[in-house]
Amino acid sequence: MTFRPVTATSLAKPAMEGAGVHLHRVFGFGDPSETDPFLMMDDFRNDDPRLYEKGFPWHPHRGIETITYVLEGEVEHGDSLGNRGTLGAGSVQWMTAGSGIMHQEMPRGNAAGQMHGFQLWANLPSSLKMTAPRYQDISASDIPEIIDDDGTRVKVVTGGFWGKRGPVDGIAADPLYLDVSVPPGVKKSLPVDTRANAFAYVFAGAGRFSDAADPIGVRVEKEVAGQELNIRDLSGNRTLVRFGNGDEVTVQAGPDGVRFLLVAGRPIQEPVAWHGPIVMNTRAELQQAMRDLQNGTFIRSEH
Repeated sequence: MTFRPVTATSLAKPAMEGAGVHLHRVFGFGDPSETDPFLMMDDFRNDDPRLYEKGFPWHPHRGIETITYVLEGEVEHGDSLGNRGTLGAGSVQWMTAGSGIMHQEMPRGNAAGQMHGFQLWANLPSSLKMTAPRYQDISASDIPEIIDDDGTRVKVVTGGFWGKRGPVDGIAADPLYLDVSVPPGVKKSLPVDTRANAFAYVFAGAGRFSDAADPIGVRVEKEVAGQELNIRDLSGNRTLVRFGNGDEVTVQAGPDGVRFLLVAGRPIQEPVAWHGPIVMNTRAELQQAMRDLQNGTFIRSEH
């Protein structure tokens, strides 16, 4: 096994989207080759309904797939395919925008007003940019959870892991998308496709991701007196950790444990022409999408 080194860490940055939803952007609108086939990821987390309740009113998408994972609260959604529904806590929505779709997402908090979820954008290869839109809702009860002997818990949203397969399938990027919880002090190695780009996003607790004695920006030491775990410079809340090549990711959980998303997918390695919610391969294709929006032909009736 070859452990993946940490190549970069960064904190998610505050941003505002939709009709005034306060969220944190994990990555996006930078160099897409760094996270290929993934384009963007947002962490929408708040306990003040005024900062999220206006939601994401009707807007278009073309050329991408979106994976929305809700931890707390609910998201009411609707789209131009006629789908309507509510994503509850622990559930997942997968949408292939393909040739074009209009949809809206309206978050609602739980009884305490808390709302928390993630949205990940995955690129579509040129051969599937104009494919028919598809859509799927997955309830929390359908997402398999694996509990290892050391207490590590892994929810498998997409992809195959430890003999289980996530219920979301048909995604062009064929990603691995895991929700991983590692107990305090436990060191865990997780297999990842060596040909895939991979990242972790820590959203609770803290941990050390490493393959060597002195990983980038992360260190765990034991004090001589009392042998207490002294954690410094750990990857904590809202930290993105990007990895180099290898087929395993190793994490050492801090004193409060660590919970993170582990995401991996094989790069598409194609040109990206990107404007807001529309991602194509060329500027000419982007311009055509804008014309389609203006003249009412964005939604393809032939599908």
